[in-house]
Amino acid sequence: MTKIDLTIMQDRLERTLQRVRERKIIIPTLAQQRDPSLIPDDIQNRLKDIGLWDLHPLNLFRITWHNEPKPFGGLFGDVNYLEFPSSFTGTKARVVALVGKWFPCGVHKVGAAFGCLVPRLVTGQFDPTTQKAVWPSTGNYCRGGAYDSHLLACKSVAILPEGMSKERFDWLRNVADEVIATPGTESNVKEIFDKCWELRRSGEDLMIFNQFEEFGNYLWHYLISGNAMEQVSRKLLGPKGQIAGFASATGSAGTIAAGDYLKQKFPGMKIIASEALQCPTLLNNGFGAHRIEGIGDKHVPWVHNVKNTDFVTAIDDNAVVNLARLFNEPAGKQHLIDSGFDAEFVNQLDLLGFSSISNLVSAIKFAKYNELTENDIVLTVLTDSMELYQSRLSEMHEELGEYHKENAIADEARYLQAITTDNMEELGYQERKRIHNLKYYTWVEQQGRTYNEIMDQWYDPDYWLEVQTQQPEIDALIEEFNHKAKVEL
Repeated sequence: MTKIDLTIMQDRLERTLQRVRERKIIIPTLAQQRDPSLIPDDIQNRLKDIGLWDLHPLNLFRITWHNEPKPFGGLFGDVNYLEFPSSFTGTKARVVALVGKWFPCGVHKVGAAFGCLVPRLVTGQFDPTTQKAVWPSTGNYCRGGAYDSHLLACKSVAILPEGMSKERFDWLRNVADEVIATPGTESNVKEIFDKCWELRRSGEDLMIFNQFEEFGNYLWHYLISGNAMEQVSRKLLGPKGQIAGFASATGSAGTIAAGDYLKQKFPGMKIIASEALQCPTLLNNGFGAHRIEGIGDKHVPWVHNVKNTDFVTAIDDNAVVNLARLFNEPAGKQHLIDSGFDAEFVNQLDLLGFSSISNLVSAIKFAKYNELTENDIVLTVLTDSMELYQSRLSEMHEELGEYHKENAIADEARYLQAITTDNMEELGYQERKRIHNLKYYTWVEQQGRTYNEIMDQWYDPDYWLEVQTQQPEIDALIEEFNHKAKVEL
C-alpha cells in the first residue's frame, strides 16, 4: 500500500486549527505549487514585501520552481533552468538543469519536507501544540524541514552527520528548535536511522519524517518537480527534439521520482540514477565514504522505484570537488571566460552545489554513452547552490593553497572535457532486481518493513500508481483546513 495515510484525527485537528489561526497561517495546495498563477492576488501582493528566505508563513506559497530569481519581493514566472553549452559539456546533446537556489532557504528539499508534513497537519495526525517534527537527513532535507516547521508553527528537530558543511549547522541552529549531530559524514546514513530509533524509544512526543521512506517526498517531486521539468521540456523541444533522459542522484529518491512523471509524458526517455564512485552501492553493492554532500549512500531508499530506473552512474568525488573550485575560484572562472565561454554563463556556475555538479557529470556521461545528438535533451537538477558550501572552498584553499590558472586548465581537461563512460551500467531486468533486493537489508531487517511490502513494490503493477493519484484528495483536505481556519491577512 503506497497511499499516504489521510485518516482524520479530530481532537488533534481542532488544536492545529487553533494554532494556525493564532499564527495567521494559510497553507498552499499542491496545485498552487505546480501553478502559482492559482495563488490569490492578495497573497501575491503581500509577497512583494517579503524576502525569499524570510521566516514568514506566506513563503509557503514560494515552495515552487516558478519563483523569480531574486532574493526579495519576487513573484512568479517561468521555471528557473540553466542550459549548458555543448562546448562546455563535450556532447552534442542539450543538457538542461532546473535551478534549486530560488526556493526559500535555497534548497528544493523544502518542497519534499512540505509534502511529508502538510498531509499530517491537515488530517490532525501531527499536533504542533504537543509534538516535535524530526527531520533526519544528510543536510538539505532537515534544512527544508526546519524551515517548513517554523513557518507552520511546529517545533523541529534536525538530525544530520557531524561532518556536514559549516553553513548547514550555522543556519539550522538559528531556525530549528534542536539540532542533533550524528557520527560521520555524508556516508553515515545508518547512524541517522539509529538516532531516530533512539528518539522513538525515548517516550518523547514526536513524529519522525524519514524522507527515505516517506511517500510525501515521492509525491511532491512526482507532481511538482516532474511537472516543472515537463514545462521546460515543452518549451525547448523543437520539431525533431526528444527528451532522452533525466539524471539525478538517488539521495532520498525524492527528486528521482520526477522521472516517473516524465516517463509517463515521454515514454522513450531514460532515468539515470547517480551515486558516488567511492561508495558504489547501486553499481557494485559496495560501500565506503565520499565528499558529495547531499546524496546519501549505503542503502536503497524505500521510495525509490528501482524497476523504473534505466542507468546507474558512479561519479568520482574528486571530479566534484575540483570542478567546484574551477567553477568558483576567480582563476577558474577567468580561465573559462578566456577559453571562450560567455561571462554571463560562467558567473551562473555558482548555482551548482556539490550534488548539482555530480548530477551534471552524470547527465554528460549518459549523453556520451548513448551518443546523443543536438536533437536530444538530457534533464537534471541543481538541488542547491555553492552558497551552502563556501566553507568547503575555504577548507580546500587552506589545504591545497592558491588556485591558479594552471590548476584551472588541468581541472577542466581532466574532470570536464575528459568525462568518460566508465563506472556506469545500463540496467536490464535482473540488474534492476538486484538493486531492488538491496532494500531488504535496510528496510525489512532494520526498519520494520515487511517481506510482503518489498515484494509488492516489485510485482504489484499498481504499487507506484496509487500514491500518484492522491493530489486531489490532499488538496481538498488543505482547502477544507484553510476554510475552517478562516485566517484573514
